[in-house]
Amino acid sequence: MLGRMRGNRRLPTVIVVVVGLALAAVSAAAGQPQRSSAGPQWILFTAQTGGLGGEQIFRITSTGTGLKQLTSGAYPSEDPVFSPNGTKIAFARLGSGIFTMNVDGTGLRRLTSNGRDGFPAWSPNGRQIVFKRPSANGWSVYVMSASGAGQRRLPLAPSAGRPSWTSRGLVIPSNSDLVKIDARTGRVQKRFGAFIDAMVGMDSTAVAPDLSTLTFVGPRAPIPGDKGCGEGVPCPVFALYLQNLSGHKAPRLLVRDAGPATFSRDGKTLLFVNKGRLVFWQLKNGASRSITTGKLLPSTSAPPAWQP
Repeated sequence: MLGRMRGNRRLPTVIVVVVGLALAAVSAAAGQPQRSSAGPQWILFTAQTGGLGGEQIFRITSTGTGLKQLTSGAYPSEDPVFSPNGTKIAFARLGSGIFTMNVDGTGLRRLTSNGRDGFPAWSPNGRQIVFKRPSANGWSVYVMSASGAGQRRLPLAPSAGRPSWTSRGLVIPSNSDLVKIDARTGRVQKRFGAFIDAMVGMDSTAVAPDLSTLTFVGPRAPIPGDKGCGEGVPCPVFALYLQNLSGHKAPRLLVRDAGPATFSRDGKTLLFVNKGRLVFWQLKNGASRSITTGKLLPSTSAPPAWQP
């Protein structure tokens, strides 16, 4: 038996190829092209370009190379997110609507025409996109196909902040809590008992894939002696907070002056902007590393996006 195995050393390679082809066939049947794992892993972030058009979207590898501007124009582009297979990007263009494009910035496609649509998020199978739109009763939750077809409001959903759509359900920040809702109707299915800051936390919330943890940006204590905002008033300062949802513990301050975060696919690492750098923060032990983006200063108004 051992001799036969040695005489057929190509067998493992053949098996790998066959399995790979089978997985590709399954993905193709599901309508989801797969990203090649051999390519670089991209990070998306927003930054000022120096012109009058406001923030635009850039990409850079997770090792700090390959910096490239993906969007341009008179209107700011923000809130970029990757599709689950990492081959497409959805984002909001202020004053225009929700768009998608390829990872290299080509194939730009406009999906909605409401200039205040924002915070897109993909469904786990990549076939739908959820986003929020202003209405008479606050911010409504909308769902559409990945091509922009079939836009519809989820009528039973409460007023929402930034939505997150994980394999464990569609969740929204609402009324300072995290709420799981039905993806067809918006009916509330679960309240997590979170303590999200009502002022800036609603649109800066990120949720771990297993719904065990969330982060948000909220205010922190003013800097002692600061009177820089006039009439002896200290300027507001903020921090990134982390809350364990399973233990119903109060949020704890994680990093001062950091912007909104994004969880890695396994939920073990956070990615956020702090002091002009993109920071990778391990939740288990607080170890971190950072990369710079040349002369660009990444914005803390929106979280960076991590390619799957």
